[in-house]
Amino acid sequence: MQTVELTAPKMSCGHCKMAVESAAAALDGVESVTADPGTKKIQLTFDENTVSLETISQAITAAGYPVE
Repeated sequence: MQTVELTAPKMSCGHCKMAVESAAAALDGVESVTADPGTKKIQLTFDENTVSLETISQAITAAGYPVE
């Protein structure tokens, strides 16, 4: 398992939080995801043998919240 922190500058509300968490959690291999609109940070724990960070980032970006 790998744990990383991403930043989503456009995330600003509860709806944003739910959209980001849902997009990441829908992927196989994502163990946990917690988004905080106040800090614009996303904490992810995932199995790097099942899903790549690039794939997770693309899913969050596709939900409307580009990550850094």
